[in-house]
Amino acid sequence: MRTCFIIGNWKMNKSASEATAFVRELAQQVTDLAGIHVGITPPFTALHAVREALGPAPLFLLGAQNLFWEEKGAFTGEVSGAMLKDLGCHFVLIGHSERRQYFGDQDAWTNKKILAAIRHGLHPILCVGETLQDRDAGNTNLVIQRQLRAGLAGIESPSLADMTIAYEPVWAIGTGRAASPEQAVLVHRMIRGTIDELSGLDAGRHVRILYGGSVTPQNIADFLISEEIDGALVGGACLDSACFATLITVALDSKPATA
Repeated sequence: MRTCFIIGNWKMNKSASEATAFVRELAQQVTDLAGIHVGITPPFTALHAVREALGPAPLFLLGAQNLFWEEKGAFTGEVSGAMLKDLGCHFVLIGHSERRQYFGDQDAWTNKKILAAIRHGLHPILCVGETLQDRDAGNTNLVIQRQLRAGLAGIESPSLADMTIAYEPVWAIGTGRAASPEQAVLVHRMIRGTIDELSGLDAGRHVRILYGGSVTPQNIADFLISEEIDGALVGGACLDSACFATLITVALDSKPATA
């Protein structure tokens, strides 16, 4: 069964005190998540505060926005999988387009990070997506297949089937210009087919694939209506608790689990 997964990516927003207030507000507005999962990814500086605010029986899954592949050492400014696990993280975003664009993250690095996440019992969310130039040139599939093959290299079939992929067309992130549901569905189908090729099995039908890129409470139902789309990686719309709560409510009404 593929359970709908809604992730709020806070990016570089919210101090520890702001994050604590946000989580408490969201918990008052969303009290039942029967049938779906909801995750939040605060900045590193707020992870501990958010874990404390979530309490001993958290309604929301805690995630991180990045990690480094080494266990420990002289890597100033980096955070290891062991550190994230100790803070109570359940999942971690890897290969987000902003990491690739601004910090030089390469496909080979995403692979090392995914393998590190798996070693530490963290669920990796591999982000893939094409630029507008790639799409206009007809290279969407080529780019995303390259990112998938490189990022997932060396991962055994059972772990492949347990992966989550987030398809985020770069041209739709933070622009207010979401891909159409039809465009997203075609890419999601291609991703599933590529996972099948990598696994040699039918692992693709077990993989959760999320859509990300200007997702709002107003358009999320249009994406979730498709059986190919298993949730959303949300940016700007997750930073206001009332807006994010509305989006979650729409998802609850829109998305039963699929086999």
